[in-house]
Amino acid sequence: MIRILVNDGMHAAGQKVLEDAGCHVVTDKVAQEDLATELKNFDVVLVRSATKIRKELIDQLPNLKMIGRGGVGMDNIDVDYARSKGIEVFNTPAASSKAVAELAFGHFFSLARFLHQSNRDMPSKGDSEFGKLKKSYAKGFQMRGRTIGIIGFGRIGQETARIGLALGMRVLPVDPYVESKTIEIPMYNEADGALKVEVPTVPMDTMLAEADIISLHVPSMGRPLLGEAEIAKMKDGVILANTARGGSIDEDALLAALESGKVGAAALDVFVNEPTPRAELLNHPRISISPHIGASTVEAQENIGLELASNILNFYKVNS
Repeated sequence: MIRILVNDGMHAAGQKVLEDAGCHVVTDKVAQEDLATELKNFDVVLVRSATKIRKELIDQLPNLKMIGRGGVGMDNIDVDYARSKGIEVFNTPAASSKAVAELAFGHFFSLARFLHQSNRDMPSKGDSEFGKLKKSYAKGFQMRGRTIGIIGFGRIGQETARIGLALGMRVLPVDPYVESKTIEIPMYNEADGALKVEVPTVPMDTMLAEADIISLHVPSMGRPLLGEAEIAKMKDGVILANTARGGSIDEDALLAALESGKVGAAALDVFVNEPTPRAELLNHPRISISPHIGASTVEAQENIGLELASNILNFYKVNS
């Protein structure tokens, strides 16, 4: 029997597939400090971002066969070391792409029409300063005709491009490993087909100089991709969004650029100090914020669970 510890939660659909295939699935959370002891009883561990699987822990788990990450980034796992020990390490890169891209655009729409700040102000001032608020938030903009820069042209970046193209935006992706991608924009009814657009990547400096909106979709690089030097090359009033990994945008540089007006607004779903982000970011009137929920849709979570289950059963050659 395959013994699986699901330590950071899993959609019921994926759990059912595993149990129906005869796997023993445990979903009780094990504290980080207890993993070395408890994981000796399991063949597979499934995690999200909360649980860390580092070299020191891996060395204490000679029976572990698989480490699965529900989601995209695997910076909480010592992937290369685990694989050097013969452990299969996998994630679910396709499952949440649409969810993350839609969240990025949710923030863009909110910032474009000041909805994030209006929703803060209306409950406290709407009945006494309605006219003033209406005037303050009457200078929004529309997406059509704007240029969006996308850093990272993998699955999530391509989903972001798909939405941008459908809205009538110019799309400038940056990715050193990709020359171009054919982006399909499907109709609601599959019988109606899909529009196909070839989208080439561009140099970073080109994108920085021309983009009205910039969205990051990259794994953790261990350093900010957008800092003071990169921000200086951008258009005045640019909007930045980070739904990828905390620290991909230098938070100090971002706050300074917001103060100077170089950056018009920002959207943050991820932060350096999660789960305790800086108060200056949380309270800034020109930052739209969310608590790391990029993949947190019902559809994405179900897809993640099913993809995790499929990887495990394929590895063990079990028919579901």
